[in-house]
Amino acid sequence: MKSRIPLIILAATIVGISIIFTNHLAGSIAKEEHRKMEIWAEATRHLLNDEYSDFIFNIIEQNENIPVIIVDDRDRYISARNFREPKSNVSQYYEKQIKRLKNTNPPIEIVLDEKNRQYIYYDNSNLLKMLEYFPYLQLSLIALFLLLVIWAISTDKRAEQDKLWAGLSKETAHQLGTPISSLMAWNEILKTKLGNDDMIVSEIDKDVERLKIITERFSKIGSIPELSAQDISQITSQSVEYMLNRTSKKITYSVDDLSTHHTCLISIPLFEWVIENLCKNAIDAMEGKEGNIDFELFNLEDSLIIEITDSGRGIERNKFKSIFEPGYTTKQRGWGLGLSLAKRIIEEYHHGKIFVKSSELGLGTTFRIELPIA
Repeated sequence: MKSRIPLIILAATIVGISIIFTNHLAGSIAKEEHRKMEIWAEATRHLLNDEYSDFIFNIIEQNENIPVIIVDDRDRYISARNFREPKSNVSQYYEKQIKRLKNTNPPIEIVLDEKNRQYIYYDNSNLLKMLEYFPYLQLSLIALFLLLVIWAISTDKRAEQDKLWAGLSKETAHQLGTPISSLMAWNEILKTKLGNDDMIVSEIDKDVERLKIITERFSKIGSIPELSAQDISQITSQSVEYMLNRTSKKITYSVDDLSTHHTCLISIPLFEWVIENLCKNAIDAMEGKEGNIDFELFNLEDSLIIEITDSGRGIERNKFKSIFEPGYTTKQRGWGLGLSLAKRIIEEYHHGKIFVKSSELGLGTTFRIELPIA
């Protein structure tokens, strides 16, 4: 945002100078046209009195761009110049033009004698009209240019972020591969000594499988994932069950409406990642105290709604959007990538929405996920 401020200031300065200069120029031209109309009026008076008729006629003929109407002292049409007369209803046409020109420029009086007077009504020339609209056209062009520059900067920054995300994710997946293979081998040795039914071996198996899923998740960042129709109720329940066995007993989980099947096109590893990130975010918000994390699933028109409500410390309203930005965190440790990844996964890969529905400080927060129904 800071990089855009100089561009905005520069554009505003250019527009300001342009408007001042153009208004000054338009004012000068308007005065010049008024002066010409006074000369034209004087020439008309002399012509009507047969004074210097040839010379005066030439002056009148030289007006080729300022629309002029001459009327008597009762505003009755006498003659006009530089108007495109219609083929019919000429008198009505000039009546409307006279009414319009009365509000455009003050009339110029032609004194023929003590009893006879005529008046000239005139419009602004096309050049003057163009100058009046020019600043607004220039403002529109500069605004369009600024929008294009901002779009180009945002697109370039987004592309750079995408490369960083993809590179970091794939390198993480690559680095996890070796220790996971080693853990699998060591767990096979434990099975030979303790047996397949041993609880420790079983839990290690689950964690190794989870590490394999995590590796798969990282490997999918930057690539278009394959989506398949899945029962969201079941996937959500499985994710909650995994978190239940690996978080404090102070945290109570609940998932409503498991009896109804909600089918959406999702990538299971990535969607589970979103649920786990939201759970971890909620647990951090409880700050080691007892609390609840409640899941509610329901249909709304063509979308499946998943609402995750926690009883944590809550979020300030002005932070509802910024918490999804990369690097935003309230913890001393951490990179602030969890919610940013969740937003990317839901909106870019699953064509849905994720946002903070509501939050109250000291009471908790409700996140909403909207997914299109398969």
